[in-house]
Amino acid sequence: MSAPSSASSAPAENSATDHDFLAPDAGQKPPGPTPSQSRFQVDLVAEAAGAADDKTPSSDASAAAPDAPSSNPAVSGEEAKGRFRVVNFADPTGVGSVDSPEAAPTEGMQNGDTVMSETSLHSSTGGQHHYHYDTHTNTYYLRTFGHNTIDAVPNIDFYRQTAAPLGEKLTRPTLSELHDELDKEPFEDGFANGDELTPAEEAAAKEAAESKGVVKFGWIKGVLVRCMLNIWGVMLFIRMSWIVGQSGIALSCVIVAMATVVTTITGLSTSAIATNGFVRGGGAYYLISRSLGPEFGGSIGLIFAFANAVAVAMYVVGFAETVVELLIGMDAVMTDEVNDIRIIGTITIIILLGISVAGMEWEAKAQIFLLVVLVTAIFNYFIGSFIPMKSKEAKGFLGYDASIMWENMGPDFRGETFFSVFAIFFPAATGILAGANISGDLADPQMAIPKGTLLAILITGIVYLGVAISTGSCILRDASGNVNDTISSHLMANCSTAACKFGYDFSTCKNEDTCRYGLHRDFQVMSLVSGFGPIITAGIFSATLSSALASLVSAPKVFQALCKDNIYPGLQMFAKGYGKNNEPLRGYILTFGIGLAFILIAELNTIAPIISNFFLASYALINFSVFHASLANSPGWRPSFKYYNMWVSLAGAILCCGVMFVINWAAALLTNVIVMALYIYVSHKKPDVNWGSSTQALTYHQALTHTLHLSGVEDHIKNFRPQCLVMTGYPNSRPALLDLVHSFTKNVGMMICGHIRTGYRRPNFKELATDQARYQRWLLKNETKAFYTPVFAEDLKQGCQYLLQAAGLGRLKPNTLVLGFKNDWRDGDMMNVETYISMIHDAFDFQFGAVILRLKEGLDVSHIQGQDESLSSQEKPSGMKDVIVSIDTSKDSDADSSKPSSKATSLQNSPAVQKDDEDDGKATTQPLLKKDKKSPTVPLNVSDQRLLEASQQFQKKQGKGTVDVWWLFDDGGLTLLIPYLLTNKKRWKECKIRVFIGGKINRIDHDRRAMATLLSKFRIDFSDITVLGDINTKPKKEHMAAFEEMIEPYRLKEDDMEQEAAERLKNSEPWRITDNELELYRAKTHRQIRLNELLKEHSSTANLIVISLPLARKGAVSSALYMAWLEALSKDLPPILLVRGNHQSVLTFYS
Repeated sequence: MSAPSSASSAPAENSATDHDFLAPDAGQKPPGPTPSQSRFQVDLVAEAAGAADDKTPSSDASAAAPDAPSSNPAVSGEEAKGRFRVVNFADPTGVGSVDSPEAAPTEGMQNGDTVMSETSLHSSTGGQHHYHYDTHTNTYYLRTFGHNTIDAVPNIDFYRQTAAPLGEKLTRPTLSELHDELDKEPFEDGFANGDELTPAEEAAAKEAAESKGVVKFGWIKGVLVRCMLNIWGVMLFIRMSWIVGQSGIALSCVIVAMATVVTTITGLSTSAIATNGFVRGGGAYYLISRSLGPEFGGSIGLIFAFANAVAVAMYVVGFAETVVELLIGMDAVMTDEVNDIRIIGTITIIILLGISVAGMEWEAKAQIFLLVVLVTAIFNYFIGSFIPMKSKEAKGFLGYDASIMWENMGPDFRGETFFSVFAIFFPAATGILAGANISGDLADPQMAIPKGTLLAILITGIVYLGVAISTGSCILRDASGNVNDTISSHLMANCSTAACKFGYDFSTCKNEDTCRYGLHRDFQVMSLVSGFGPIITAGIFSATLSSALASLVSAPKVFQALCKDNIYPGLQMFAKGYGKNNEPLRGYILTFGIGLAFILIAELNTIAPIISNFFLASYALINFSVFHASLANSPGWRPSFKYYNMWVSLAGAILCCGVMFVINWAAALLTNVIVMALYIYVSHKKPDVNWGSSTQALTYHQALTHTLHLSGVEDHIKNFRPQCLVMTGYPNSRPALLDLVHSFTKNVGMMICGHIRTGYRRPNFKELATDQARYQRWLLKNETKAFYTPVFAEDLKQGCQYLLQAAGLGRLKPNTLVLGFKNDWRDGDMMNVETYISMIHDAFDFQFGAVILRLKEGLDVSHIQGQDESLSSQEKPSGMKDVIVSIDTSKDSDADSSKPSSKATSLQNSPAVQKDDEDDGKATTQPLLKKDKKSPTVPLNVSDQRLLEASQQFQKKQGKGTVDVWWLFDDGGLTLLIPYLLTNKKRWKECKIRVFIGGKINRIDHDRRAMATLLSKFRIDFSDITVLGDINTKPKKEHMAAFEEMIEPYRLKEDDMEQEAAERLKNSEPWRITDNELELYRAKTHRQIRLNELLKEHSSTANLIVISLPLARKGAVSSALYMAWLEALSKDLPPILLVRGNHQSVLTFYS
């Protein structure tokens, strides 16, 4: 392995004194029964002052092998940095290691922080070893600033994403290694630095491993040459003179300047992105996708690759047309003009394909040759322009003259406009991304792309301006070519045109089409002017072939990078590369096919503007990327190229869009439609990538800004939203609770899934963080708009208080506590009931509303999964100790909407099994439970089957039914608002709201009218209002007897014992019901029992009942009595929601 790139050669004069203190060979192992290796080894460099008396065992041992460093090239080139230097990444295989038992430190230096042992954990980097530090095996010391510690100094190799071509990736000691107690395993999370490699990074690592002997280009051969060849297209020789004829010298310069401004701004933006981190292959696609994300990158990448493929055909057809013109001149036409273009074009593209497939080195050599030809042709023209010849005068070339220049200064549009001429010229300025497109083949893309691209734009811009001024200063707009079109000497005095001064009269040419010479008429006028005409023809050949070759290489490279990222799943086969340069041979064949198809059409006038628009769309997005990244103000946006400005980039993006519509508005519309269609497709597919795009950064920035802005705004009744803290535990353990609350908070309010984890002797906070990420991902995957917030606490009450106080952010804090009803309250420890009721009291103390959901079947489905099946070692969530396995592993049940088909539901159909096949490959956690095809079916008992069905009832459409609202007490309107929000949702749309209120027998009509008026003012639709005049009637005796029987075990019965004993019992069991409170609240007890009778009578068929939650005064009503009231009120009913707001208005009828 190579030494890290941060190290360079050590000073020679120190070698004599330093070698005694150098560590042995980098691959060396310490001795002992269990050999160990360090993930990074260091060189100990003693300062000169301490060299004589530094006699540590380490330095003595090092002296035993003084020749080792000099014999190892990886070590001999090291530079001392302070007293520490990294020598090499340890070789996990041990190959090349030199066993030297003396090298390890001996006893007397024991230090828990420095001890290390190897563990056979493999990461996805292809089995690369990671190492644990513990106290059970031999010691091995690393020396930092002369102090024995495993803490490492800053090093470039710790920051590499993969084993990149620039050097080796090292793994710094984790926080666990440095901080955890010595009896704990530091690498519980399975990865030393906690981050798995993504598939793209794995591919890059693999690519890096195979990249020995790869051909890499510098900035001249890789970028400058390529860009200049691409920008100097065929336009330079056969259209530039015509543009001057139409627009005149002044406007031609404006046209060139406008095009150059657009390309220069894009060049600056490209340079900024290219210098903001390591650039891999993929050119424009890579730059845009890593900046703006896969949606824009994926859409542009595809059309950019396609545009390059079609551009090959464009340039080849341009070449073929020139050849056919020569054949016509020599009377050597093979068949007819169109078929000759097809034949020559096909032969040409096959030859170009051969050059490309031969490898990048051959292609680069061909480009150098073509550039030499092209530059020769340009010089040939300029030299020729200074050599006027009598034979050429009749054809319009009269040499440099101020009168010609002045005459050609202004425009002379014939059937064209300024913008139509600009549209014809602009494709000549494209091609600035030719260097960036082969970014993967550049030795140093960060230096090469800015320098090469900007210099190419400057040189080509100057040449275009030079040609415009030159042609306009020495060539007439019209000439007949007839030497007899002279003017008599006596008319010379009245002459006004430049031709007159030279004795020619071409005035008839302006209105007739018989003349074939001059700037307007002759596309080959530069051949006429040049010193040697055939060289210009060679230049045209060079310009077309070089551009074709550059496009033929660019398209497959960009397409390969796009396919490697797997944004379009069907295109994966084109990601494969061949040979040491990873050549995309399949991409070459595809590009060849596309190019050939368009060559056979041989009519590219319609497709040419679309290609220009495709390139411009790419330029616009590159400019927008820089603006967007700067706007997001992300700390990760720090380009080393400083000569850019976000507003200039935005102006560049707008300019590019404007130019698109100027060139061809129909093609621009088509381009935008294609980009948007691809954008929507990629957004819908949600590719499994995370590139830290500026879109993410801006989302964060906007969220933070708006949250802060919201904090400065006072709450208003009209803007009230239910923001629910839902005590779900694991989000998938109580599906009904999650689904119902999500139904009325989705896109309206906030939902936080609170989870209190108790009973831990030592809380594992790392596991908590892992679970937080994994269940948040589960919520997103299930399209549940909620946040998962777990906390560690000593008991539920304390945990609930933590959440009530700390959950949320600014104004985005919960205002309503949602609980599931404690169905099993009579089965367990009554102190649990005390805790449960105290959570409701705490909610009211914090000015929260409270909501309790009860299903007669229950809510928690976690036990169905079978807790006895402990998670296997590889499926165990990272850091979970065996001690913890017995806790609800089944809390990982999935809220699957498919109903089990039979009572004996297989484990696969159980909602408790997480379908891991669809889970994202980058998850840092293992699946909760993997699907095992061999797993036996788990028969469910009848109650569990019913529970499963009940837990899924809110996932289905509710159909025509009713939501019965028993609005008995005014709590500010929350009891009414929740059903209203619920019936606005698609699943509940067909349900009607029925309102039930209490009233007096003699005022039923009055009360109904009053309520109807209130509801209409609130603009809440209802189907019926029922006034109950018999709420205070005594309940049936059997129901009262059943209640008495229910509370019997929980009574204190203080009248039957001594007062002191009664007080002692009440203190130890505060939930007990005293005879005094039972008598005091007898009427309230009767009301709950009576309400249950009325609910059964009126609402037994409702889809959902929403009723006011009875209040109990804190300290006066015992938790057992309150629980009994809730039980008596809500038992044997359809799903019931007990609601109590915080008595602040949440509804208003004012606008």
